[in-house]
Amino acid sequence: MAGFIGPKRLDGDSTTARVFLAFLATAGLFYVNIMPALVNGLIVALDMSNREAGFIASANVYGAACGAFVAILLVKHLPWRKTCFVLLSGLIVADVASCFVVQFWPLLLLRAGHGLMGGLSVGIGLAIMARTHNPDRSFGYLLLVQYGLGGLCVMVIPPLVPEWGMPLVFGTLIAFTSITLLMLPFLPDYAPTTQAALSRSSLRSSWQQALPLWAGIFLFQGANMALNAYIIGIGEHNRLALGFISTVLGWASWIALLGCLFVILLSQRFRRGPLLACGLVVAIFANAAFLFSDWAMVYISANVVSAVCWSFCVPYFFGYSAQIDPSGQLATATGLASKLGLASGPLMAALIVGEQNYDQLIVIASVALLAGLVVMTPLLRARTL
Repeated sequence: MAGFIGPKRLDGDSTTARVFLAFLATAGLFYVNIMPALVNGLIVALDMSNREAGFIASANVYGAACGAFVAILLVKHLPWRKTCFVLLSGLIVADVASCFVVQFWPLLLLRAGHGLMGGLSVGIGLAIMARTHNPDRSFGYLLLVQYGLGGLCVMVIPPLVPEWGMPLVFGTLIAFTSITLLMLPFLPDYAPTTQAALSRSSLRSSWQQALPLWAGIFLFQGANMALNAYIIGIGEHNRLALGFISTVLGWASWIALLGCLFVILLSQRFRRGPLLACGLVVAIFANAAFLFSDWAMVYISANVVSAVCWSFCVPYFFGYSAQIDPSGQLATATGLASKLGLASGPLMAALIVGEQNYDQLIVIASVALLAGLVVMTPLLRARTL
């Protein structure tokens, strides 16, 4: 482990350090950012049904939720840098193995194990990000990395899957994790601050305060991921060409970078509550618009607007948790609620969509977003946050 001593450490609040942290908090869950490509690849390359592909995607994220739960218990006690080195190496091994597994049950179990390691590494990354100055900005960079690279992948991968198969998808994950491993030695220690230590004395009260936040992010992530997992199917069901769909998804992810940039620019100028409320309201209408995906311009607009709202709202969810508990433990718990939502979305969608029930899926997802807005209303109105 001597390699961790040599490199010069970055300034913990520099832009470069925030970007490196964003990679660390993304690597174990990057498959979520290319979920349409993953699900479509399982269907096209491995000839799985919609339901089987959704179950595998869901198992991957449920494994991550279990890893996030472990992170809540251990994040304050683990040597985070060495732990992340081991976990990221394990992710690479699991992705390499996934390239050679084509049966449903073995692949489901393998991806669940991958998710367990990834969830723990992401949980550690989120806790570290919460210790930075102005964590809203750090979480903004997190979404910037996820949507920038995720957009490129969902544009390029789906048309190539029929020829290259699932090794292309898993190879993309291997490349991302390998790059993150190279960044790891340059990150500073990010020890908990005195303020963080003081917050632990009232941790129970803080966690009770966070209950609406957890319910809100669970519903928000679940609703969005339910649609995102089958967004290619929604387009094809409405007679849109796969090449056109992939291009739309890629551009939507890149345009979604505006949401992250808004957070980075506005994080210290305005209260979170009104901004997050506006983002949630717009997201509800954008997701409902998918009901009219037979109009190409509506499909494009719905993808773009919902992606911008997604990248805009998530940093504020985590920003709330960082303000309530600067130690980072609460951010890890918020990450658990987020992953449970991300896992439950594809599972719910797999049970609903069958072969053609896309309209029903869109309606239920939009209602779930509305429910998330309702449960978060007390938190959004609190002037202290």
